[in-house]
Amino acid sequence: MDWFHAAVLGLIQGLTEFLPVSSSAHLRVFSALLGWDDPGAAFTAVTQLGTESAVLIYFRRDIAAIVSTWIRSLWTPALRRDRNARMGWFVIVGTLPIAILGKLFQTTIETQLRDLRIIGTTLILFGVILAVADRTRAIRGARGIDSLTFPHALVYGAAQSLALIPGVSRSGGTISAGLFLGYSREAAARYSFLLAVPAVLASGILELFKIGEGPAPAWGPTILATLIAFAVGYAAIAWFLKYISHHSFLPFVIYRILLGVLIIGLVTAGVLAPNAGAVHQPPHPGQGRREWFLKTPSGLQEPFSAARPCWT
Repeated sequence: MDWFHAAVLGLIQGLTEFLPVSSSAHLRVFSALLGWDDPGAAFTAVTQLGTESAVLIYFRRDIAAIVSTWIRSLWTPALRRDRNARMGWFVIVGTLPIAILGKLFQTTIETQLRDLRIIGTTLILFGVILAVADRTRAIRGARGIDSLTFPHALVYGAAQSLALIPGVSRSGGTISAGLFLGYSREAAARYSFLLAVPAVLASGILELFKIGEGPAPAWGPTILATLIAFAVGYAAIAWFLKYISHHSFLPFVIYRILLGVLIIGLVTAGVLAPNAGAVHQPPHPGQGRREWFLKTPSGLQEPFSAARPCWT
């Protein structure tokens, strides 16, 4: 990956991470459309550290209050009913599903689920789900974020875990769940952003060790993309929260469906291969080495050279 590619992908990551359109799908799809290699799950996770840093700064007062109150509540019983202490537990409970499923299905997530046909389908399907959730949301008496409960936090967490599939969208899935549960758009989005913090930070830190090895991009371009994602992501948070306070999610729904139809159409027509770009091939039985291949436009696979092979 060169510097220009990294800058473009960092811009895409920053623009799409907090919108209900799936940043991982956009990194995967636009790389394929532009004829670039798939940046891979490691690059996606690390650049999300940039956008999540934007969340930490934008919600710094809320997060500081939640963390400090939750820690003090561990030995101060009187604080355990405080809204910030309870929010700390809600974030922990909501993080459990994605932590468990992400560990169990890590290989599948990094390989098979990056198929463009799956991405196109999930963009359309979860776009329709978002439309239904927004259409049926509670207009009067909508729940605020203070109404959150442990069962609802778990439902939010289950919805967030679906975002392990590129095309679902972390914010889109959790916001849809919140709307179905009767929360306002603002409350659903706010908890969605807070809920993502531990999962994204943990994933990004773990994937840091893969940068610069095998087919993963080098450190320099990855850092550039992460910095751009941070700056653009901060602006995107401010704009998105202001936008949804007065508008519906319909424009995002239409965009998701059109993009999904375009992707499926291009794959069906043979313009794009389902696994266009770098494809991870699992080792043959009895072998410990993982080999990486680059799928060419003609569908042939050529070895992808790597400075250091990965071993299982």
